[in-house]
Amino acid sequence: MAISQNILDKVNEWLTPTFDKDTQDTINKMISSAPIELEESFYKNLEFGTGGMRGIMGIGTNRINKYTLGKNTQGLSDYMHQVFPDKKLKVVIAFDCRHNSKSLAKVVADVFSANGIHVYLFSDLRPTPELSFALKHLGCQAGIVLTASHNPPEYNGYKVYWEDGGQLVPPQDAAIIKVIEDLNYNQIKFEANENLIEYIDKEVDDAFVASSIKHASFNTPQAAKDNLNIVFTSLHGTSIMSVPETLEKAGYTNVNIVPEQAKPDGDFPTVKSPNPEEPEALTMALALADKLSADIVVGTDPDCDRLGVAVRNNEGKMILLNGNQTMVLMTAFLLEKWKSAGKINGKQFIGSTIVSTPMLHELATGYGVECKVGLTGFKWIAKMINDFPNLEFIGGGEESFGYMVGDAVRDKDAVAATLLMCEFAATAKAAGSSVYKELLKLYVDFGFFKEYLVSLTKKGIEGLAEINQMMVEMRENPVKEIDGQRVVMVEDYKTSIAKNLLNGEEETMPIPKSDVLIYYTEDGAKIAARPSGTEPKIKFYVSVNAPLDSVENAPKVEAHLDDKIKKILQGLNII
Repeated sequence: MAISQNILDKVNEWLTPTFDKDTQDTINKMISSAPIELEESFYKNLEFGTGGMRGIMGIGTNRINKYTLGKNTQGLSDYMHQVFPDKKLKVVIAFDCRHNSKSLAKVVADVFSANGIHVYLFSDLRPTPELSFALKHLGCQAGIVLTASHNPPEYNGYKVYWEDGGQLVPPQDAAIIKVIEDLNYNQIKFEANENLIEYIDKEVDDAFVASSIKHASFNTPQAAKDNLNIVFTSLHGTSIMSVPETLEKAGYTNVNIVPEQAKPDGDFPTVKSPNPEEPEALTMALALADKLSADIVVGTDPDCDRLGVAVRNNEGKMILLNGNQTMVLMTAFLLEKWKSAGKINGKQFIGSTIVSTPMLHELATGYGVECKVGLTGFKWIAKMINDFPNLEFIGGGEESFGYMVGDAVRDKDAVAATLLMCEFAATAKAAGSSVYKELLKLYVDFGFFKEYLVSLTKKGIEGLAEINQMMVEMRENPVKEIDGQRVVMVEDYKTSIAKNLLNGEEETMPIPKSDVLIYYTEDGAKIAARPSGTEPKIKFYVSVNAPLDSVENAPKVEAHLDDKIKKILQGLNII
């Protein structure tokens, strides 16, 4: 196979003395024995996506390694010196259970310290939400967490947080990326100043747990807590460091941890994917729940920012809730608690994203608060808190199993969210109800909304091209009818134009550009198409709804909505 000159130029740079001998030896072997792998490793530079930078670990510009992360860190260091010229600069670094996370975190710490920046480095793995909390708690200007969330074992990643505790948003992201791109690899300072690296653990842990309890617990009677039977799994990830302790200190005495999945392990040996969005990931937890007659199952992803929840339905069978359902339940619970405490006065808001359930708007209207919607990713919800300082943030979430309670953590947070779900479940059970029954009551009050997600994986160079072509075709040949219903509105977030197809009127949407298309039909269905910012996937989100006059009629209405979703997907040739 002939290697293109563009790739050879990059490869030759990595064969210079700037790079260590092991790196050069590996590249020379790839040139002769693995040219396709070499092309995949160098055909582009890793890019910042929705959740920072993620990629396969290995040699090359399109891989996670000490040089790509070192270049990012050098650029971030240079940028921090530019924008904070008179401050004593501080950063905090955390890492998860993945292979090489600890050693890569030390490389990142070395580069920061070599640039005269004080580094707080967690001594062991910690949840991503604790990094966000620690950044503000320690008064840092930036923070880094080494994680690839729920991606496969061969991946790792690099998330950057700014001084508000949220991930990078415009204009900082583009400015930092430009500084990084203008750097040469030989400008990276790898020689650590160990005097500037300070290891942290228990003091920050205790403060983080206390903050989680403050924001996500509501004086639930101890008897109700004792009576809730919980099964929890960390799926071999970092949540084992924080969730059990948080539940214990909040008063939950009946927490059963899945033992086979309690030890952190970057190979995730008991699951196909450590992603609580995937039903298979909670198989062992559900089996333990049936054995122990548990009321609720909670499982978190490796860096503990997402949670999957299962509860018992009206027949006593454990069922998995989707991310939209858990978001609706937690938001409704928070709103009810705020209302009963007399804290809602019209100056509060909840946050969501453009591909999440529209039911959040109905909840907001019902409780007299605003619902603000942003692009996918919690950095946009964190930005809302900064952009609207006159409004109090209650909580917010997105369909991909993430939730944020209050503003102490400015990212999705499975620690506080797990506690919040347990508070909800304990309260419902003590009142003779259940989480599932309360969900049905919400459908009666606000409409039965049901969502479905289809993810198509397209790996490698060809996969990326295929995803891009699918989006091009949907723009050039827009759908005019779905399941016999006219499309009445198309929102194209790449052009920021919302077009009414009935009268031809166009409106500019006041939201940052993103490669997302959303169709709305005349009967209220919503269909979104979006390439993933963190995985080689294109995702299709379907939301449908119908009135529900009574809890008893829920099965009939749900069957109707399921059929409607199926017909929409068939009509779009997605399944």
